[in-house]
Amino acid sequence: MELSERSKKYAFSGIRAVFEAAAKYENTINFGIGEPGFRTGQNVIDKTAWALNNGYTKYVSNAGIPALREAIAERSRTLNGLDCDASNVHVFVGATHALLMTMLCVLNPGEDILIPCPYYAAYIGMADVAEVNIVDVPVYEEDHFHVKAANLEKCLTPKTRAVLINSPSNPLGSVTPPEDLKEIAEFAKKHDLWVISDEPYEALLYDGAVQMSIGSLPGMKERTVTCNSCSKTYAMAGLRVGWCVAPADMCLQMTKIQSSVTSSVAGAIQMGALEALTGPQDYVQEMVAEYNVRRKLMVEGLNRIRGFSCLAPEGAFYTFPNVKELGMSDYDLAFYILDKAKVVTVPGSAFGKYGEGYLRVSFCTETEKIEEGLERLEKLFGRK
Repeated sequence: MELSERSKKYAFSGIRAVFEAAAKYENTINFGIGEPGFRTGQNVIDKTAWALNNGYTKYVSNAGIPALREAIAERSRTLNGLDCDASNVHVFVGATHALLMTMLCVLNPGEDILIPCPYYAAYIGMADVAEVNIVDVPVYEEDHFHVKAANLEKCLTPKTRAVLINSPSNPLGSVTPPEDLKEIAEFAKKHDLWVISDEPYEALLYDGAVQMSIGSLPGMKERTVTCNSCSKTYAMAGLRVGWCVAPADMCLQMTKIQSSVTSSVAGAIQMGALEALTGPQDYVQEMVAEYNVRRKLMVEGLNRIRGFSCLAPEGAFYTFPNVKELGMSDYDLAFYILDKAKVVTVPGSAFGKYGEGYLRVSFCTETEKIEEGLERLEKLFGRK
């Protein structure tokens, strides 16, 4: 029996290719992972366990438990400056799910979405499922990988319906400054575009970087969908709780689709998320402080290695070093590093065509492993 053409054209990510190859090696150092290097807070674990023991094993509202939606709305008003209430909130199985549902709601098949490139690799699959076209908009190292409205303007097509912004960025670690976001907002209003703002790394900021939600700007409330999750801020990646803040009528449409897809996020997990958002927040700051230590260690180490040039990331937990001097394709280089140094990195072109010549190198892992991995790379390539 033949499988569908849709399923056959859906490509595996470059990240998966490297990870599958890495499984054949022993004693690897993983600089490719995009998951928090910390344990979920005990208060969240305890609340989730309490919920499982107290009846939260049945169906819950498709849009999310009311108390969690209220908490998300309060957080979004306070931290993000979004004008919203619970009717503007929909809970999903992670931010990835929220992004896909948003694409399904704001784009018709065959329409175009502008996405600054390099971008989160899963956007490619989401666009395939939604049957829409990604238009790669270049961001440049000389701009510190910040998104510029002028570059969006150059890539506009007659079929453009939306633009997707990810700040802080995976894979770049860049944080688009407020002045650039204001210009992007004016661009969106000028061309009557939806803006999808992907913000799961919002708490991971360094060196005074400022994260602004574009939906908080004048005239943007009714054309912006802000997607977020507990995965990065609260080290809850495997628990899969995300949400969007969107116009209330869109949330109603999302509920219809959700009822036919996953029904809802597990009630007990939502109670854990409620505890994460409303409980003590000092744990988050402790994580960010430790990430900052690891970030500095990684950037300094990479910049000592021959053929590597690395900007200091302003947010998230990724570096995106330029490796063009080494004279290899980024894919060949990632596999060469894996084979010779037993260090896992991700080729930049796994994140779109403008990632060619770069690697994504994560600093999620422990300090000792970062030090060892850097030593292996320096031994392989030499010191500047």
